[in-house]
Amino acid sequence: MLNHITIMGRLTRDPELRYTQSQTPVASFTLAVDRDFGSRDGGEKQTDFIDCVAWRSTAEFVNKYFQKGSMAVVSGRLQIRDWTDREGGKRRSAEVVVDNIYFGESRRRDSSEGNSYDSRSSYSSYEAPRSASPAPSSPFSDLDDGDGELPF
Repeated sequence: MLNHITIMGRLTRDPELRYTQSQTPVASFTLAVDRDFGSRDGGEKQTDFIDCVAWRSTAEFVNKYFQKGSMAVVSGRLQIRDWTDREGGKRRSAEVVVDNIYFGESRRRDSSEGNSYDSRSSYSSYEAPRSASPAPSSPFSDLDDGDGELPF
């Protein structure tokens, strides 16, 4: 069986960081995710609001680097929870349990703020530390544009 989901959207509010009784960090946030298609009459695209929950160091990372309006790519698993509301009614909700979160866009360079990141950055509580070995040289080289005219 496979339960894996990847979504990309903008945070609708700042992440909410809480701690369990055993002091385990947990962050909750909602992503606004546009659907790939519009309505049949050419109207506006529809947006889904998807609840996400991150645990431990991933939760702390989300709380530190993401805020309302940030574009994020979330990878994880879909979880369905059954719960009872205040009136005793049975409810069901779906949420994404975050395994990995990636920055969905480059952050604007701001001289007043020291931490900047780009869209290639990501975080996962399961990633092993990367070694600081130099990158291998590329077998590809830049092509000369010539005079700029196309041959056809």
